[in-house]
Amino acid sequence: MSTVLALDAEAISVLARPRGERFEQVRAALEAARRLQRDVVTPAVTLAELYRSQGRNQTIDSWLSHESWVLVRTTDRPFARCVGGVLAASQSDSTDLGYAHVVACVVESGSGMVLTGDPDDMTRLAAPYLNVHVVGI
Repeated sequence: MSTVLALDAEAISVLARPRGERFEQVRAALEAARRLQRDVVTPAVTLAELYRSQGRNQTIDSWLSHESWVLVRTTDRPFARCVGGVLAASQSDSTDLGYAHVVACVVESGSGMVLTGDPDDMTRLAAPYLNVHVVGI
């Protein structure tokens, strides 16, 4: 069981545009995770949410290349089962599928923190899990 830092689409968007207070907040969380030797993960479905145009795609890919230690969690059958469990436990429907993937990254690892631009929805999804902490940016 390990502790992870999971990033949602807004956290990655903030990192891809390096400026401002929110950038500094997310960057500090990444540095803390690195110092503590914690995994940093984002689900592949989060990247699908971000990939919208050639320029934006290049920005996201450039950031991921620079931060090559950030893990991208693909959705295989066991992970899909975990995501479905998150939706079921929080009594949510498929409109929360993207957020459920982020929470599932932490649930699967055992414990950790979700860094999110939507703390209300993410907290609702994470509520059944005492080992998942949600931090808004």
